[in-house]
Amino acid sequence: MPIINIQMWPGRDKEAKKRLIDSVTEAVSSSICCPKEAVQIIIEDIPKENWGINGKQAE
Repeated sequence: MPIINIQMWPGRDKEAKKRLIDSVTEAVSSSICCPKEAVQIIIEDIPKENWGINGKQAE
């Protein structure tokens, strides 16, 4: 069973996350020919202050 971990900054609402989960599930299922029921998606909202890009804290 594929487990997909998506890490992103906070701010997306519940509906945006539902669309993301649906789109990623569809892409994984069709790409590796597995049932959608087997795909698991984990979304982690990570605050920008806990994220570094190019040696600097994200803004």
